Amino acid sequence: MSDHNLQRAYSINGASDAKALYDDWAKSYDSSFSKSHGYVVPREVARIFQSEIGDNTPVLDIGAGTGLLAEHLPGETVDGIDISQAMLDEAAAKGLYRTRYCADLTKALPMDDATYGGFVSSGTFTHGHVGPEVFPELMRVARPGAVFACSVIPPVFDGAGFGSRLALMVAHGLISPVSFYDIPIYENADHDHAQDRGLIMVFRKL
Repeated sequence: MSDHNLQRAYSINGASDAKALYDDWAKSYDSSFSKSHGYVVPREVARIFQSEIGDNTPVLDIGAGTGLLAEHLPGETVDGIDISQAMLDEAAAKGLYRTRYCADLTKALPMDDATYGGFVSSGTFTHGHVGPEVFPELMRVARPGAVFACSVIPPVFDGAGFGSRLALMVAHGLISPVSFYDIPIYENADHDHAQDRGLIMVFRKL
């Protein structure tokens, strides 16, 4: 059941757990979670990303999954990276992403320096997934001026150290000051998490 998978997603521990869950969930993810739960974070991240002025392409979708976020970025040049090949295969079947990378975000990324002008993410900086340890590699593959628009669960923002990491990056002149947007995670929903809220953090590489 989708609620069982959601609880599993919130309690995974490391890359192998994440890969096992999402490989198993890939075929039914869109129907059993996104549609049935009224999941709107991908839409909200895309909306805020597209409100940013500048040349923000190509875009890297961090934790791309089945491409729910890329579906809201028509006309953009978007690559996707995810730890689950099965999830990326679902995205491929929709014709999404220029390139799909199956890789662990906590390891060295398979892209050249200064490749991307934009970064988006929904549902990746959440319970049991990845934290701010991924920023150095993401910054490496970002070109100067690249915009980041990434969702995060507030308890994870606090507990995983996002605040202090972002503050240090600002203090050292690596990124612009961070803007935050308070968003619903679900819409028109009636389940245990229906009232949950998320944050979208937006900043640029300097």
